[in-house]
Amino acid sequence: MTNRPAPQVHPELTEIFDSLPPSADPYEDIEGTREGFRAMLAAHPADRSGVRSERFDIPRADGSALTVEVYRPEASSPGKPLPGVLHFHGGGYAIGRSLPGQDRAAIALCRQLPAVTIAVEYRLAPEHRYPAGLEDCYLALEWTARRAEALGIDPERIAVTGKSAGGGLSAAVALMARDRGGPALAYQSLCVPDLDDRVGAEAAKEQPGADSRVSSPRTVQAVWDHYLPEGVKADAYAAPSRATDLSGLPPAYVLVCDLDPLRDAGLAYARRLMDAGVAVTVRNVPGAWHGFELYAPGTRVAREMTAHWTGQLRTALYPAAAEQEVE
Repeated sequence: MTNRPAPQVHPELTEIFDSLPPSADPYEDIEGTREGFRAMLAAHPADRSGVRSERFDIPRADGSALTVEVYRPEASSPGKPLPGVLHFHGGGYAIGRSLPGQDRAAIALCRQLPAVTIAVEYRLAPEHRYPAGLEDCYLALEWTARRAEALGIDPERIAVTGKSAGGGLSAAVALMARDRGGPALAYQSLCVPDLDDRVGAEAAKEQPGADSRVSSPRTVQAVWDHYLPEGVKADAYAAPSRATDLSGLPPAYVLVCDLDPLRDAGLAYARRLMDAGVAVTVRNVPGAWHGFELYAPGTRVAREMTAHWTGQLRTALYPAAAEQEVE
């Protein structure tokens, strides 16, 4: 057990943090949590201005289909390819799927980068445990690369991104693409990624009295209990932190938050990527908790966090533009 001072809540977030009620365990009633999330989305539709989308069904080997939604900027120039960004939503591998056309992160990236963004409706646990969801994400990457010209995507500028479970899936897809000789990725953007199935138990030792208002070690453990098949030990694709070789991976961005039990695993993964010769940018949000921006979207700290990770992704996908800005 490490003796270190507990991080303090960011001053800008203190009032919001103090007003948070104790969190209900989202995994005690997964379907109820999903219903609540869908109701929230329906009550507050996403701003789709400047963006259009189209849904596609990608055949799986078993005859079923994976659905993806492709978002494009309305103002994009015909014949001029854009970067492609696959967005894997968060939600502990079990929840978090948006309503059709409502993936806020994909819409925002489509507008802000700009890029063709692909929201992947991967299969969810516990109905579909690992590796079902991950194989869906990799299938979406293969499909995107194969159809790059038709989608208006530059095949040399394809990236993966996601928050929480989506960050873990992004890291795993990057590993798979390297190991399977699959489509080359230009970048992997890992935001508060869930990378290590051992975090719940380790964090419980470090934070025995973790605040129930934010993501706790118990919740992290529940994520993995639902994601992994019973009795199956995580491998490097389920939990990228278990990978023994991180060389040859695309440049990465790793975002962590001080009060997040996933923080240390994220920082350790970033350090190991660096040690393997991978270019890495790391950002820590002081005094913030996992998903804090959902409660404090208008705060300076939330705006700066979002601007930083989207800015790094833009720079990676528009390197020539970045050079011109420097000049």
